[in-house]
Amino acid sequence: MRQAPVRVIIWGLGAMGRGMADLMLKKKGFEIVGVVARGAKLGKSMYEFLETPRGDRPDVLLTAAEDTIKPGAADVVLLCTDSFVKGAFDKIKMCVENGINVVSSAEQMAYPKAAEPELAAEIDRLAKQHGVTVLGTGINPGLIMDLLVVIFTGACERVDHVLSRRVNSLSPFGPAVMEEQGIGITVDEFIRKRDEGHLAGHVGFVESINMIADAMGWKVDRVEQTMEPIVTEVDRKSPYGFAKAGNVAGCAMKGFGYVDGEIKIEMDHPQQIEPQLAGVDTGDYVVIKGVPEVNMANKPEVPGGIGTIAMCVNMIPHVINARPGLKTMLDLPVPRAIMGDVREMIEE
Repeated sequence: MRQAPVRVIIWGLGAMGRGMADLMLKKKGFEIVGVVARGAKLGKSMYEFLETPRGDRPDVLLTAAEDTIKPGAADVVLLCTDSFVKGAFDKIKMCVENGINVVSSAEQMAYPKAAEPELAAEIDRLAKQHGVTVLGTGINPGLIMDLLVVIFTGACERVDHVLSRRVNSLSPFGPAVMEEQGIGITVDEFIRKRDEGHLAGHVGFVESINMIADAMGWKVDRVEQTMEPIVTEVDRKSPYGFAKAGNVAGCAMKGFGYVDGEIKIEMDHPQQIEPQLAGVDTGDYVVIKGVPEVNMANKPEVPGGIGTIAMCVNMIPHVINARPGLKTMLDLPVPRAIMGDVREMIEE
Protein backbone atom coordinates (compact mmCIF):
# COMPACT_ATOMS: atom_id res chain seq x y z
CA MET A 1 0.00 0.00 0.00
CA ARG A 2 1.15 3.53 -0.70
CA GLN A 3 2.51 5.01 2.52
CA ALA A 4 2.24 8.73 1.81
CA PRO A 5 -1.23 10.30 2.05
CA VAL A 6 -3.03 11.49 -1.06
CA ARG A 7 -2.33 15.21 -0.99
CA VAL A 8 -5.19 17.44 -2.16
CA ILE A 9 -5.53 21.15 -2.87
CA ILE A 10 -9.06 22.57 -2.97
CA TRP A 11 -9.53 25.52 -5.31
CA GLY A 12 -12.66 27.39 -4.23
CA LEU A 13 -14.19 27.01 -0.77
CA GLY A 14 -17.84 27.57 -1.63
CA ALA A 15 -20.62 25.11 -0.85
CA MET A 16 -19.04 22.33 -2.95
CA GLY A 17 -15.45 22.95 -1.86
CA ARG A 18 -16.40 22.98 1.80
CA GLY A 19 -18.34 19.76 1.39
CA MET A 20 -15.39 18.06 -0.31
CA ALA A 21 -13.07 19.17 2.48
CA ASP A 22 -15.40 17.83 5.17
CA LEU A 23 -15.78 14.53 3.30
CA MET A 24 -12.03 13.99 2.92
CA LEU A 25 -11.45 14.77 6.59
CA LYS A 26 -13.74 11.83 7.39
CA LYS A 27 -11.78 9.46 5.12
CA LYS A 28 -8.51 7.59 5.63
CA GLY A 29 -5.48 8.45 3.55
CA PHE A 30 -6.29 12.00 2.39
CA GLU A 31 -4.38 15.12 3.41
CA ILE A 32 -5.62 18.59 2.49
CA VAL A 33 -2.43 20.53 1.89
CA GLY A 34 -3.84 23.80 0.55
CA VAL A 35 -6.93 25.83 -0.23
CA VAL A 36 -6.99 28.47 -2.96
CA ALA A 37 -9.19 31.46 -2.17
CA ARG A 38 -9.35 35.18 -2.79
CA GLY A 39 -10.54 38.40 -1.19
CA ALA A 40 -11.58 38.49 2.45
CA LYS A 41 -11.01 34.75 2.95
CA LEU A 42 -7.26 34.98 2.35
CA GLY A 43 -5.16 34.13 5.39
CA LYS A 44 -8.04 32.58 7.32
CA SER A 45 -8.08 29.01 8.56
CA MET A 46 -9.88 26.44 6.44
CA TYR A 47 -11.56 25.19 9.59
CA GLU A 48 -13.41 28.49 10.05
CA PHE A 49 -15.57 27.45 7.08
CA LEU A 50 -15.99 23.71 7.75
CA GLU A 51 -18.28 21.60 9.90
CA THR A 52 -15.37 19.38 10.91
CA PRO A 53 -13.41 20.68 13.94
CA ARG A 54 -9.68 21.09 13.49
CA GLY A 55 -8.79 18.97 16.53
CA ASP A 56 -5.07 18.19 16.54
CA ARG A 57 -4.70 18.48 12.76
CA PRO A 58 -2.22 20.97 11.30
CA ASP A 59 -3.94 24.18 10.28
CA VAL A 60 -4.52 24.96 6.62
CA LEU A 61 -4.64 28.63 5.67
CA LEU A 62 -6.41 29.98 2.62
CA THR A 63 -3.93 31.37 0.12
CA ALA A 64 -3.81 32.86 -3.37
CA ALA A 65 -3.39 30.55 -6.37
CA GLU A 66 0.16 31.67 -7.12
CA ASP A 67 1.18 30.86 -3.54
CA THR A 68 -0.49 27.43 -3.58
CA ILE A 69 -0.21 25.85 -7.03
CA LYS A 70 3.46 24.93 -7.27
CA PRO A 71 5.40 21.92 -8.60
CA GLY A 72 5.01 18.94 -6.30
CA ALA A 73 2.54 20.76 -4.03
CA ALA A 74 -0.16 18.08 -4.30
CA ASP A 75 -1.28 14.92 -6.07
CA VAL A 76 -4.54 16.48 -7.23
CA VAL A 77 -6.44 19.76 -7.27
CA LEU A 78 -10.20 19.72 -6.74
CA LEU A 79 -11.27 22.68 -8.85
CA CYS A 80 -14.62 23.86 -7.47
CA THR A 81 -15.11 26.99 -9.55
CA ASP A 82 -16.84 27.93 -12.79
CA SER A 83 -19.41 26.11 -14.90
CA PHE A 84 -17.81 26.63 -18.30
CA VAL A 85 -14.61 25.35 -19.89
CA LYS A 86 -13.54 28.89 -20.81
CA GLY A 87 -13.74 29.99 -17.19
CA ALA A 88 -11.89 26.96 -15.87
CA PHE A 89 -9.23 26.74 -18.58
CA ASP A 90 -6.58 29.06 -17.15
CA LYS A 91 -6.88 27.45 -13.70
CA ILE A 92 -6.59 23.96 -15.17
CA LYS A 93 -3.60 25.08 -17.25
CA MET A 94 -1.87 26.44 -14.16
CA CYS A 95 -2.37 23.18 -12.26
CA VAL A 96 -1.31 20.99 -15.17
CA GLU A 97 1.82 23.01 -15.92
CA ASN A 98 2.82 22.52 -12.30
CA GLY A 99 2.44 18.76 -12.68
CA ILE A 100 -0.75 18.35 -10.64
CA ASN A 101 -3.77 16.23 -11.62
CA VAL A 102 -7.15 18.01 -11.73
CA VAL A 103 -10.72 17.01 -10.91
CA SER A 104 -13.08 19.80 -11.95
CA SER A 105 -16.73 20.22 -11.00
CA ALA A 106 -17.34 22.62 -13.92
CA GLU A 107 -20.33 21.21 -15.77
CA GLN A 108 -18.90 21.66 -19.26
CA MET A 109 -15.73 19.86 -18.19
CA ALA A 110 -17.73 16.61 -17.93
CA TYR A 111 -17.48 16.35 -21.74
CA PRO A 112 -15.60 19.46 -22.84
CA LYS A 113 -15.12 18.58 -26.49
CA ALA A 114 -18.88 18.95 -27.01
CA ALA A 115 -18.85 22.73 -26.53
CA GLU A 116 -15.15 23.63 -26.64
CA PRO A 117 -13.28 21.15 -28.86
CA GLU A 118 -10.23 23.39 -29.31
CA LEU A 119 -9.81 24.05 -25.58
CA ALA A 120 -10.42 20.37 -24.83
CA ALA A 121 -7.67 19.41 -27.27
CA GLU A 122 -5.30 21.92 -25.66
CA ILE A 123 -6.05 20.60 -22.15
CA ASP A 124 -5.39 17.07 -23.40
CA ARG A 125 -2.12 18.14 -25.02
CA LEU A 126 -0.91 19.97 -21.91
CA ALA A 127 -1.91 17.12 -19.59
CA LYS A 128 0.00 14.57 -21.68
CA GLN A 129 3.00 16.90 -21.94
CA HIS A 130 3.18 17.27 -18.16
CA GLY A 131 2.24 13.69 -17.29
CA VAL A 132 -1.01 14.38 -15.45
CA THR A 133 -4.71 13.67 -15.82
CA VAL A 134 -7.71 16.03 -15.97
CA LEU A 135 -11.31 14.96 -15.32
CA GLY A 136 -14.57 16.85 -15.11
CA THR A 137 -17.31 15.19 -13.12
CA GLY A 138 -20.22 15.69 -10.74
CA ILE A 139 -23.71 14.41 -10.16
CA ASN A 140 -25.09 15.95 -13.34
CA PRO A 141 -23.45 16.00 -15.79
CA GLY A 142 -21.10 13.21 -14.82
CA LEU A 143 -23.39 10.51 -13.49
CA ILE A 144 -27.18 10.71 -13.36
CA MET A 145 -28.24 11.98 -16.79
CA ASP A 146 -25.36 10.50 -18.81
CA LEU A 147 -23.08 7.79 -17.33
CA LEU A 148 -26.05 6.06 -15.69
CA VAL A 149 -27.88 6.04 -19.04
CA VAL A 150 -24.82 4.64 -20.80
CA ILE A 151 -24.54 1.85 -18.23
CA PHE A 152 -28.16 0.80 -18.77
CA THR A 153 -27.66 0.70 -22.55
CA GLY A 154 -25.07 -1.99 -21.87
CA ALA A 155 -27.96 -4.42 -21.32
CA CYS A 156 -29.58 -3.54 -24.65
CA GLU A 157 -29.29 -5.26 -28.01
CA ARG A 158 -30.74 -2.18 -29.67
CA VAL A 159 -31.48 1.37 -28.54
CA ASP A 160 -34.11 3.41 -30.39
CA HIS A 161 -34.64 6.33 -28.02
CA VAL A 162 -33.38 7.59 -24.65
CA LEU A 163 -35.18 9.79 -22.11
CA SER A 164 -33.31 10.97 -19.03
CA ARG A 165 -35.39 12.88 -16.47
CA ARG A 166 -34.15 14.45 -13.26
CA VAL A 167 -36.49 16.32 -10.92
CA ASN A 168 -34.24 17.86 -8.31
CA SER A 169 -33.79 20.41 -5.57
CA LEU A 170 -31.40 23.32 -6.02
CA SER A 171 -31.41 24.11 -2.30
CA PRO A 172 -27.93 22.72 -1.50
CA PHE A 173 -26.19 24.85 -4.09
CA GLY A 174 -24.50 28.20 -3.62
CA PRO A 175 -25.10 31.77 -4.82
CA ALA A 176 -23.59 31.24 -8.28
CA VAL A 177 -26.12 28.52 -9.11
CA MET A 178 -28.97 30.62 -7.73
CA GLU A 179 -28.01 33.42 -10.10
CA GLU A 180 -27.50 31.09 -13.08
CA GLN A 181 -31.00 29.65 -12.55
CA GLY A 182 -32.75 32.98 -12.01
CA ILE A 183 -33.91 32.13 -8.49
CA GLY A 184 -35.89 34.95 -6.89
CA ILE A 185 -36.40 37.17 -9.93
CA THR A 186 -39.73 38.03 -11.54
CA VAL A 187 -41.10 36.06 -14.48
CA ASP A 188 -40.62 39.07 -16.77
CA GLU A 189 -37.00 39.36 -15.65
CA PHE A 190 -36.51 35.64 -16.24
CA ILE A 191 -37.85 35.80 -19.78
CA ARG A 192 -35.79 38.90 -20.58
CA LYS A 193 -32.57 37.45 -19.17
CA ARG A 194 -33.21 34.13 -20.87
CA ASP A 195 -33.79 35.74 -24.23
CA GLU A 196 -30.67 37.91 -23.82
CA GLY A 197 -28.59 34.87 -22.90
CA HIS A 198 -27.93 35.98 -19.32
CA LEU A 199 -29.33 32.86 -17.64
CA ALA A 200 -27.31 29.68 -17.79
CA GLY A 201 -30.03 27.45 -16.38
CA HIS A 202 -28.76 23.90 -16.28
CA VAL A 203 -25.35 23.65 -17.89
CA GLY A 204 -24.67 20.19 -19.24
CA PHE A 205 -27.28 19.01 -21.74
CA VAL A 206 -24.89 19.38 -24.66
CA GLU A 207 -22.29 17.45 -22.70
CA SER A 208 -24.63 14.68 -21.52
CA ILE A 209 -26.25 14.18 -24.93
CA ASN A 210 -22.91 13.96 -26.69
CA MET A 211 -21.47 11.63 -24.04
CA ILE A 212 -24.40 9.22 -24.44
CA ALA A 213 -24.33 9.39 -28.23
CA ASP A 214 -20.56 8.95 -28.55
CA ALA A 215 -20.64 6.01 -26.13
CA MET A 216 -23.08 4.16 -28.41
CA GLY A 217 -21.72 5.29 -31.76
CA TRP A 218 -24.47 7.75 -32.65
CA LYS A 219 -23.50 11.00 -34.37
CA VAL A 220 -25.37 14.03 -33.02
CA ASP A 221 -26.59 16.43 -35.71
CA ARG A 222 -27.58 19.18 -33.30
CA VAL A 223 -28.80 19.83 -29.76
CA GLU A 224 -31.80 22.03 -28.98
CA GLN A 225 -32.73 23.34 -25.54
CA THR A 226 -35.71 25.06 -23.95
CA MET A 227 -35.88 26.94 -20.65
CA GLU A 228 -39.02 27.98 -18.78
CA PRO A 229 -39.51 29.55 -15.33
CA ILE A 230 -40.96 27.59 -12.43
CA VAL A 231 -43.16 30.08 -10.57
CA THR A 232 -43.82 29.55 -6.88
CA GLU A 233 -47.17 30.08 -5.17
CA VAL A 234 -45.55 30.27 -1.72
CA ASP A 235 -42.44 31.92 -0.32
CA ARG A 236 -39.44 29.60 -0.53
CA LYS A 237 -36.09 30.02 1.21
CA SER A 238 -32.97 27.89 0.82
CA PRO A 239 -29.52 28.51 2.37
CA TYR A 240 -28.44 30.60 -0.63
CA GLY A 241 -31.67 31.55 -2.38
CA PHE A 242 -35.07 33.12 -1.76
CA ALA A 243 -38.14 33.33 -3.98
CA LYS A 244 -41.27 35.06 -2.82
CA ALA A 245 -44.70 33.96 -4.01
CA GLY A 246 -45.21 34.91 -7.65
CA ASN A 247 -41.51 34.91 -8.48
CA VAL A 248 -39.18 32.34 -9.97
CA ALA A 249 -38.22 29.41 -7.73
CA GLY A 250 -36.65 27.27 -10.43
CA CYS A 251 -35.92 26.54 -14.02
CA ALA A 252 -37.54 23.83 -16.17
CA MET A 253 -35.21 22.79 -18.94
CA LYS A 254 -35.47 20.31 -21.77
CA GLY A 255 -32.82 19.15 -24.19
CA PHE A 256 -33.13 17.29 -27.49
CA GLY A 257 -30.35 15.46 -29.28
CA TYR A 258 -30.95 14.85 -32.99
CA VAL A 259 -29.40 11.87 -34.77
CA ASP A 260 -29.99 11.60 -38.53
CA GLY A 261 -32.59 14.34 -38.21
CA GLU A 262 -34.60 12.48 -35.54
CA ILE A 263 -34.80 13.15 -31.80
CA LYS A 264 -32.99 10.19 -30.25
CA ILE A 265 -31.97 11.57 -26.85
CA GLU A 266 -34.24 13.67 -24.61
CA MET A 267 -33.36 15.47 -21.39
CA ASP A 268 -36.07 16.68 -18.99
CA HIS A 269 -34.77 18.59 -15.99
CA PRO A 270 -37.05 20.72 -13.80
CA GLN A 271 -35.04 22.04 -10.85
CA GLN A 272 -36.02 24.39 -8.08
CA ILE A 273 -35.39 25.38 -4.49
CA GLU A 274 -37.47 23.69 -1.78
CA PRO A 275 -39.65 21.67 -4.22
CA GLN A 276 -41.52 19.98 -1.36
CA LEU A 277 -43.20 23.31 -0.56
CA ALA A 278 -45.01 22.98 -3.90
CA GLY A 279 -45.81 19.29 -3.38
CA VAL A 280 -43.18 18.21 -5.92
CA ASP A 281 -41.47 14.85 -5.43
CA THR A 282 -37.90 14.70 -6.66
CA GLY A 283 -36.52 11.72 -8.54
CA ASP A 284 -34.24 10.35 -11.25
CA TYR A 285 -35.56 8.40 -14.23
CA VAL A 286 -34.10 6.60 -17.24
CA VAL A 287 -36.42 5.37 -19.99
CA ILE A 288 -34.83 3.49 -22.89
CA LYS A 289 -36.89 2.36 -25.87
CA GLY A 290 -35.28 -0.58 -27.61
CA VAL A 291 -34.58 -4.26 -27.00
CA PRO A 292 -35.06 -4.74 -24.13
CA GLU A 293 -36.79 -1.63 -22.80
CA VAL A 294 -35.49 -0.06 -19.61
CA ASN A 295 -37.50 1.92 -17.05
CA MET A 296 -35.46 3.04 -14.06
CA ALA A 297 -37.00 5.17 -11.32
CA ASN A 298 -35.26 6.41 -8.19
CA LYS A 299 -37.23 8.50 -5.68
CA PRO A 300 -36.27 10.85 -4.18
CA GLU A 301 -33.43 12.21 -6.29
CA VAL A 302 -29.83 11.48 -5.51
CA PRO A 303 -29.11 14.83 -3.78
CA GLY A 304 -27.20 17.14 -6.05
CA GLY A 305 -24.94 18.70 -3.45
CA ILE A 306 -23.90 15.50 -1.70
CA GLY A 307 -23.69 13.69 -5.02
CA THR A 308 -21.36 16.23 -6.63
CA ILE A 309 -19.13 16.32 -3.56
CA ALA A 310 -18.91 12.53 -3.43
CA MET A 311 -18.31 12.07 -7.16
CA CYS A 312 -15.37 14.48 -7.21
CA VAL A 313 -13.73 12.96 -4.13
CA ASN A 314 -14.44 9.34 -5.08
CA MET A 315 -12.85 9.76 -8.53
CA ILE A 316 -9.53 11.01 -7.11
CA PRO A 317 -7.76 7.62 -7.01
CA HIS A 318 -8.92 6.76 -10.54
CA VAL A 319 -7.58 10.08 -11.83
CA ILE A 320 -4.23 9.51 -10.12
CA ASN A 321 -4.04 5.98 -11.61
CA ALA A 322 -5.06 7.01 -15.13
CA ARG A 323 -2.75 7.57 -18.06
CA PRO A 324 -2.01 11.26 -18.68
CA GLY A 325 -4.49 13.31 -20.66
CA LEU A 326 -7.99 14.75 -20.56
CA LYS A 327 -10.47 12.07 -19.51
CA THR A 328 -14.24 11.74 -19.18
CA MET A 329 -16.37 9.39 -17.10
CA LEU A 330 -16.44 7.08 -20.13
CA ASP A 331 -12.68 6.56 -19.84
CA LEU A 332 -12.21 5.72 -16.16
CA PRO A 333 -13.39 2.89 -13.87
CA VAL A 334 -16.96 3.19 -12.64
CA PRO A 335 -17.29 5.45 -9.59
CA ARG A 336 -17.58 3.82 -6.18
CA ALA A 337 -17.57 5.01 -2.59
CA ILE A 338 -14.24 5.06 -0.74
CA MET A 339 -14.98 3.18 2.47
CA GLY A 340 -11.44 2.01 3.21
CA ASP A 341 -8.07 3.74 3.06
CA VAL A 342 -7.80 5.64 -0.23
CA ARG A 343 -4.09 4.78 -0.40
CA GLU A 344 -5.02 1.15 -1.04
CA MET A 345 -6.68 2.28 -4.29
CA ILE A 346 -3.54 3.95 -5.65
CA GLU A 347 -1.51 1.90 -8.13
CA GLU A 348 2.22 2.35 -7.52
